[in-house]
This record gives sequence, C-alpha cells and structure tokens, in this order.
Amino acid sequence: DLTPLQKQSSITHRCLRALKTAQTEHVSPQLYTTLHRRACSSVSTPRITTHYTIHPREKDPRWEGIEMERFADEADVVIVGGGPAGLSAAIRLKQLANEQEKELRVCLVEKASQIGAHTLSGACLEPSSLNELIPDWKERGAPLNTPVTEDVFSILTEKYRIPVPILPGLPMVNHGNYIVRLGNFVRWLGEQAEELGVELYPGYAASEVLFHEDGSVKGVATNDVGIAKDGSPKDVFERGMELHAKVTIFGEGCHGHLAKQLYKHFNLRENCEPQTYAIGLKEVWMIDEKKWRPGRVEHSVGWPLNRNTYGGSFLYHLNEGEPLVALGLVVGLDYTNPYLSPFREFQRWKHHPFVAPTLEGGHRIAYGARALNEGGLQSIPKLTFPGGLLIGCSPGFMNVPKIKGTHTAMKSGMLAAETIFAKVTAEDVESETAGLHVPEYAEALKSSWVWKELHAVRNIRPSFHNYFGLYGGMIYTGIFYWIFRGKEPWTLKHCGLDAHQLKPAKDCTPIEYPKPDGKISFDLLSSVALSGTNHEGDQPPHLTLKDDSVPVNRNLAVFDGPEQRFCPAGVYEYVPLESGDGMRLQINAQNCVHCKTCDIKDPSQNINWVVPEGGGGPAYNGM
Repeated sequence: DLTPLQKQSSITHRCLRALKTAQTEHVSPQLYTTLHRRACSSVSTPRITTHYTIHPREKDPRWEGIEMERFADEADVVIVGGGPAGLSAAIRLKQLANEQEKELRVCLVEKASQIGAHTLSGACLEPSSLNELIPDWKERGAPLNTPVTEDVFSILTEKYRIPVPILPGLPMVNHGNYIVRLGNFVRWLGEQAEELGVELYPGYAASEVLFHEDGSVKGVATNDVGIAKDGSPKDVFERGMELHAKVTIFGEGCHGHLAKQLYKHFNLRENCEPQTYAIGLKEVWMIDEKKWRPGRVEHSVGWPLNRNTYGGSFLYHLNEGEPLVALGLVVGLDYTNPYLSPFREFQRWKHHPFVAPTLEGGHRIAYGARALNEGGLQSIPKLTFPGGLLIGCSPGFMNVPKIKGTHTAMKSGMLAAETIFAKVTAEDVESETAGLHVPEYAEALKSSWVWKELHAVRNIRPSFHNYFGLYGGMIYTGIFYWIFRGKEPWTLKHCGLDAHQLKPAKDCTPIEYPKPDGKISFDLLSSVALSGTNHEGDQPPHLTLKDDSVPVNRNLAVFDGPEQRFCPAGVYEYVPLESGDGMRLQINAQNCVHCKTCDIKDPSQNINWVVPEGGGGPAYNGM
C-alpha cells in the first residue's frame, strides 16, 4: 500500500509534468514587467526579484482566493538532503530499528531529480566510515573501483613544477583511499537505504522550516510549484507538503539555505567563528589511453593563484573501464581582488606544462561546481536545537588539509542516527519541547575521532593568513603539524566573513585572462551545458535580492560587479538598460548549478539563494 506521502508524491509528479505543457492564461512576464514599470515610473530600479519570500503573497491581489492549505504527513525522523551524511543517517537508523525489531518511519527529501544528481566532489574517499556502516560494501557492489596507487604533490610556478615529498603522517597521504565519482557512490548509498526501508523522495525541495508553538522544530515544508515568473499563480499551482517528525535532521550540504534560517532562529553561531568557504570547479575528461594511469592522484598549489589566494588543484586517474580523469581547481572565497574569476583561473591552470600533456588529444565530458566549507573546528556552530540537528557539510566537518569531508560527514550522520534512535524509541522519554532535543549527538561527536581529527588540523587553514601567504602556511604546516600533530597550545582565527574580504575595484588590478582555445580551455556557457542544468523556465528566479537597487548602486559601483566573475555558471550579467542610460543586473537563474557561491561571496550580502521547483538544477552523472 502507498503511504499518504507516496500518494501525494504521485499526484505532485503528475502536476510537475503538467507544468511543462500547460498553457497558462495569465499575463506574460514581459507584459507584466512593462505594466509594473509604468505603474512605478518614479522608481528607477527595474524589478528583478518576484519571489514570494521578498514580495509576500498575502499582499498580492493575484493570490486572492487561491487554496493555500498544505497536505501534512508524519514520520519519526525526517532527513533533509540525500548526500553522504543524510543517507548514512538514514541507513544507520533503519539498521538499528531492524536489529531491535522496532517500527521506525524514516523519510528523506532531496531537491535533485535523482539521488546523487547534485553531488559533486573530487573525490578521494577515505573508507573508514563506510567500513563501519556497511562492512560488506565490496560484496554489495559499492562503486569504489580505483584504489590509490600513486600520490604526487607539487608547487606550480607559471612554467615549472616543484615536487614536494609527501612525508608519512602528513594529512595529504592517500594510501588506502579510493578515487570515486561521488555521485555514483551516493546513488549506491540510496539503494542501500531503500533496501532497509527508508522512504526516499528525490525531486522534493525542502523550502521552509516548520515550528511548534513552543519554538521547537516541527519538520519542513516542500516548496510550492506552479508559480509564474512574475510571481502569480498558474492554473496548475500546487501547494507544497508538510513533513512533521519528532526529530528533523538537516544535511543540506555546504551553506544550506534552511541551515541559514536555523542559525538565526536559534542563534547557533553565537560561540563560533564565521564559516569560511571555497569554490571547487571540476571537469571529467576522456583522455588518450597511453596517458592513463589508473589510481594516480596529483595535487598542486601555487600558479595560477598568487601567494595570497588560498587554493589548489587536483587531477585523479579513475579506473572505470575507460581512460577517465577527474580534475579541478579549488579557490578560497576569502580572496580580495574583485576581478578574480575562479572559472577562468581553472581554465588557465589546464594549460600548465605539467597538466596540459595529460589532456591533449582528449575531450571533456562533464563540468560542475560547488562551494565547500573550509572553516574547520573554529567554525562549527551549535549542532543541536529542540526538534532537530545539523550533520555533514551543513555545519562543516571537512578536513581541509586532507581535502576530504565525506568520511567525516558520514560519521556525523551515523552518530546522529545512534543518538536519535535511543531517544525516539525510549518508552519514558522526557522532553521539555514538542520537538525532541538530542544534545547527546553533539557530545558523541566531540568524543569521536571526527573531533580529534579536526582539532589536530585546526590551525592549518588560518595559518595561510600571513604576509607570506601560501609559503608561510606551508612552513607552518611542515613545522607545527608534522612535529606537534596539532598539539600546539593555541588556536588561530580566520579573517571573518568571506563576503567582507573584497577590496574596492579601484584598489585592485584587473586580471587579463587568455581566451579559451576550445581544446583544453573553454568558455563558460559551453561548460554549463555539460552540467545538465535545467530549471522550469516560467518560475520566479530563486536567486532573490533583498533590495533590487543594491547590485548597480553598490556592487557595480564599488566592486565592478564581482557576481559576474565569481559565479561559475554565468547566472549574473550586467547589461545596458533599454534606455541606454546606465546598467542593470540580469539574473539567468536557469543556469544555476546550486553551488551557493553567490550567497556566500556577495559583498553586500544582498543575494539570498532559495530553492527552485524540486528537480531543478544540475543533472550530474557521477560527479
């Protein structure tokens, strides 16, 4: 028998299909914009944002008489996000329930159209958490096909490579790890979860945190579908669903938009430093078989970034039956020059004499980008609150010098599951709030190897904030980490919010980037096409602006429009006004690969990323 949520799922999917073909009778977005501009002729800023989070529907006459009641369903545990952390939590919950023969309903919602379709990572997987969660993963066919056989680390100058020995005990040692396509691994985890009885709902974007009257988390609501680009309801408008649970687990990945709401509501960042981030850009190539060395791992720092811009590159040789390599560049989002373009730095890096020979004669088959947490231990927020908790890359458990976060994310999900299960199934559970509070999760995490690992490397990332930049940080790592193993009696601080690090354009030198050659380097739009990104075109842009006038009046005027450079998908463009008098910001929301960089790096903190209709976004195939 279908559960109520599964029945609703079927109905909503039919509505989503109808969305693509329905001929609406509403005013066209273009005509509405024209009418609006005439009505507001005294306002010089063109209207960009039409989303109901900025323009409430209760004040909009077009929404009068529209049915706004939501269908609600109940589970024991609801998980937001189908990544390694969320799926590990789901699997562990059902393992415990099955072992103890207890009924436990676990529902997981994922905004991607398929499990794994929004997952992007290098990725070199440390299998410690997987060994613990699913000891017989080899027999179950986990897609870990490429054990690491070679480990290379280099400092790049513009024309040369300086090899750096990887000494035993340094965090970048990869012996015993596997090169994986993380999206495929996540899809496999989803299959294991379903076998255990977890209810997976891909294509459902959680858009709102729901609260009980006492302020504790009640669950989440999925987003409404069938809203036109101008913010009006279509004929096929469908209200989202409510999912209620005793405990809601938030595993949205880096810079989750619901986590942002929770930070404010519960003041979770009161006693930690601001998170600091990087943008990771990645491509997959089919190369000449003669150049293919399955299991080889190459990392580098230095060129094309200057010594004061944190970052590095990777090039992994996969063993997937075809001569594939995964390569990418990671750029710290605390960079200061508004003219820097992470995408164009990545394209330039591929022409280095150490990199280009591997790619020559090959062809690119995939592209994508995603932000990642680099704050480490200092930036971890309070993890629990009445009714819910945070796991994985949402709070940020990435080990930066290792360049790995999957193993720590998975372990956080497993610890969350174990502490939640004990509380949810206890017969005499006492709770001061309607939503269960599970502080035991944070205690378990702080007693685990995850905390010990992050504590040992806590000073490596902030050590790069010095006059010598990259080289000072590497010297610090070599001395204090290799000798003291993180036991130094001090903890270094980060610089503050990444958004506040940009210098005014007048104080910086524009960066001249070479034109792409179409063989090794490429333009932005042809790259985005390889991500499979697609959104329903007739919906309000999910890149919302708190104030439509800020981009031109501040970002363009002071920083020369950095959003058109830091976005790795060509979402933001400054174009001339139709009158020819000035510029306006154009948001190409359909290009968005959901990397979250704009929400992080916008110097005015005016951009707020919200979820588009469920199923929209990139369609990564094993990234």
